[in-house]
Amino acid sequence: MSKQYNIEDMETKEKIMKTRVEHDSIGTKEVPAEAYYGVQTLRAAENFYITGMNMHPELINSVAQIKKAAAITNFEVGRLDKKRTDAIVRACDEIIAGRLHDQFIVDPIQGGAGTSLNMNANEVIANRAIEILGGRKGDYSIVNPNDHVNYGQSTNDVFPSCGRITALKLLNRAKEQLERLYGALMEKAEEFDDVIKMGRTQLQDAVPIRLGQEFRAYATAIRRDITRFEHAKEEMSSLNLGGTAIGTGLNADVQYLQKVVKNIALVSGLDLVQSYDLIDATQNLDGYTSISGAVKTCAVNLSKMSNDLRLMSSGPRAGLGEINLPARQNGSSIMPGKVNPVIPEVVNQVAFNIIGNDMTIAMATEAGQLELNAFEPIIFYNLFQSIETLTFAVHTLVDNCITGITANREHCRNMVENSVGIITAICPHVGYEKAAVLAKEAILTGASVRSLILRDKLLGEEELNVILNPYSMTEPGISGEELLDNI
Repeated sequence: MSKQYNIEDMETKEKIMKTRVEHDSIGTKEVPAEAYYGVQTLRAAENFYITGMNMHPELINSVAQIKKAAAITNFEVGRLDKKRTDAIVRACDEIIAGRLHDQFIVDPIQGGAGTSLNMNANEVIANRAIEILGGRKGDYSIVNPNDHVNYGQSTNDVFPSCGRITALKLLNRAKEQLERLYGALMEKAEEFDDVIKMGRTQLQDAVPIRLGQEFRAYATAIRRDITRFEHAKEEMSSLNLGGTAIGTGLNADVQYLQKVVKNIALVSGLDLVQSYDLIDATQNLDGYTSISGAVKTCAVNLSKMSNDLRLMSSGPRAGLGEINLPARQNGSSIMPGKVNPVIPEVVNQVAFNIIGNDMTIAMATEAGQLELNAFEPIIFYNLFQSIETLTFAVHTLVDNCITGITANREHCRNMVENSVGIITAICPHVGYEKAAVLAKEAILTGASVRSLILRDKLLGEEELNVILNPYSMTEPGISGEELLDNI
């Protein structure tokens, strides 16, 4: 049976089938009549079908902010008339507000050092500006993608700058989530401050520790990550905008060069500065390696913490069972009642991916040659993914795991009291050799260290209680001897 079209369907079909002819240095090509993109964008879309994904929406917004700032600056220095400036600015504002994003059709991974995205933006903005001025799409005598929208610019300063601005926005969001995680961990550190448990080294019983101390240590590591993100933001705030092709500023008005970064700072609301050495900033992308390293380090910290949470919550009957993670979903299609640590698991997986992305970013950064690095597209693709997935992972870790963790207090204490590890606290009072003999006997017989000490009358029960006081064993500066002196 053939498909039936209503009138609206037929009109849509006819509209889609209509084309306009555009030309570039390669030749002529038909472009969909209603498309805001042009011939160069369409060629790129055909050449680079790599991921099947669209450009990151914040990258689209960032390039529109740059084009807006450039138009304003070119008008201020007398290089662009008011009519075209106003139309370009209005078109950019619409993109920044979320419109026309579907017209950015080039793949995130592309050859040409980002030229495809830059021209995609130039063409969409030009065609929308043409419409605003009453013309028909493709009539570039009214507003030209290269001569007007891209005036005083090059892909080689626009693309790196919009990448840095995007990274800065994403870092701000990630930092907000890390601050939330830090606060949640500190709350748990206070809540669990009186929970004594067994500390472990190399997965073997070591000496007692308070559960609150472990969570405070996690928070301390996250605080370092927050500091690293602050430094990363500083790296990303320096733009090579105005340097044009290789950092020499060719074809850019001197006044434009001096004003454009100030204007993009105003347009974006971000603290942005112009790179001290525009040639260096165009050639060398070590800033991305640095920021990726900060994100990777944070991911490693999160993954290690997630490993600990999974281990401490293991069981619940046959594992360590020291803490309970919130039950988020059924853990098995065959084992009734099984609940898995799915939130820490997803954080682990995000970390694995970020670590891989970091290697890609490092290799792409190293692969630059002479005055330009052509591999920023893959750097941006992986870097944005790393920052954004880390942000989402931290968000779910806080809301769906950390805030709902509870401690099995009595179980933790019982494991401490029945552990051989407490012999370390006894050692200064009975001597290392005797302590070692007691530890060996406890391991072989299953008897508690406490019972063996009392059996051999090595210490009195009152003395033993003081020595094994949770704070005397877990707090620097408070020793059992000091407590004994105060009996």
